Amino acid sequence: MSDAGESSSGGGGLIAGSGAEAVGDQAFRSEDLRGRLPEMTYGGALSFLRRRYTRDIAGADVVVSGIPFDMATSNRPGARLGPRAIRAASVGLAELDAYPFGFDPFEHLAVADYGDCFIDYGHPTEAVERIENHAAEILAHDAQMVTLGGDHFVTYPILRAHAAKHGPLALIHFDAHPDTWPDDEGRLDHGSMFLRALREGIIDPSASVQIGIRTHNDDHGFTVLGAPWVHRNGPDAVVEVVLERVADRQAYLTFDIDCIDPAFAPGTGTPVAGGLTTAQALEIVRGLSPVDIVGMDVVEVAPAYDVSEITALAAATIAHDFICTRAVHVGASPNPVGLT
Repeated sequence: MSDAGESSSGGGGLIAGSGAEAVGDQAFRSEDLRGRLPEMTYGGALSFLRRRYTRDIAGADVVVSGIPFDMATSNRPGARLGPRAIRAASVGLAELDAYPFGFDPFEHLAVADYGDCFIDYGHPTEAVERIENHAAEILAHDAQMVTLGGDHFVTYPILRAHAAKHGPLALIHFDAHPDTWPDDEGRLDHGSMFLRALREGIIDPSASVQIGIRTHNDDHGFTVLGAPWVHRNGPDAVVEVVLERVADRQAYLTFDIDCIDPAFAPGTGTPVAGGLTTAQALEIVRGLSPVDIVGMDVVEVAPAYDVSEITALAAATIAHDFICTRAVHVGASPNPVGLT
């Protein structure tokens, strides 16, 4: 993968020979959306998973993009800094073959980092249109979006863009909150947008599953797997329910990081005790390879409240492992080592 025919030590370590000047900073030096070059984990340009920063996404299978918006949050602000933190936390995941998949996802998928959606903080009412147009630009290239939030409201305009392309979607929703509280169709509110999406017909609750919920709200027809149920029954049971409920429908996956218990993900705006462990969440996401998921996001990382970047690392790993499931979905064969 390195220049001048030199070979990597494997897993993105030091380069063999004397050509170190030919590697690193692949976020802007790489000429290919596939493969990867050796990097210093502790240095270099911080794109997501060291992917090339580009708006030229012709031929891209997956396009990563940030939405630095948190003007719809109801408690602690700061999720606008989430995309930056998640990118920084992703560097270690860019070094080795993916665990437990045992392959390099970038040998199977062309992945680009599109940068961030520009949102003028002085005109928050323009945010829905700006985010929806940003998503539509990416989807026009038939690429799959992986979005780094931002508060959870950003999922609403992204869903609108996806539904315009694919039609009504099943929703796979990881969260501590159902986000279906009363909505007046004009609110910038990260707690009501899925009720609005339901009313607009862009998601189908009968084919949708909410996972990890531990706040009370009225029943709106979603299959709700509360956090206590997940703890009692385990990740395999969650995957079984999702596969049964979504079936052959196209789905969108949204992961609010507060689905994970604040013991494992403290860096978020509305933490709720009793959530999933990081291990449970990852196991569920990894089990979703069979599902036709057309896009995903991970949201609500607020780094000001984080501890040793553990929340950002959880979010980066969720997005990374989702990309690996898409590689499996298009034919990559997992090659795990040992018992997993």
